[in-house]
Amino acid sequence: MNAAAKDAPSITVILDRLRSAHNTGNIFRLAEALGAKEVICCGYTPCPPHPKLAKTAMGADTMVPSRSFPTALDAIRALREETPGIEILAVEPLPDSVDAWQYPYHFPVALIFGNEALGISPEALEAADATVGLPMFGEKSSINVGNCAAVVLYAAAAKFLADSHKEMTP
Repeated sequence: MNAAAKDAPSITVILDRLRSAHNTGNIFRLAEALGAKEVICCGYTPCPPHPKLAKTAMGADTMVPSRSFPTALDAIRALREETPGIEILAVEPLPDSVDAWQYPYHFPVALIFGNEALGISPEALEAADATVGLPMFGEKSSINVGNCAAVVLYAAAAKFLADSHKEMTP
């Protein structure tokens, strides 16, 4: 972990059944840029070491700790046991989802990103503490999971930085 990562928000990324090694590699790059604690690959999500993932990750797959679980629910259960008080958020465009940049993130936090066609598994959605999403005004109501991860991860980081600044202000 580099020096900057010590001051980073405690974020874990859970990837639930992502099909694309390229999307997964992109998310590893985002996780590294934000000093994420780890990336957890669930189901058939490509997990390091993987040649296509490595190409897109540009080395981030060797810098960010990762592990895998058979299901996202298994990952959630393990995180709750290992990190009492962790907030687990599903990132899904549901009617009751809170806009990602308006959510009052609490750290440590785990963010679940799901399969672009299937979304997050129903069991993982049920086990999450809340659901955040991005507003969708188009007919497709869908964007690339890597693009979504970038917006949501940086929204969480912005909240962390804003809260850190408040604590430093006399």
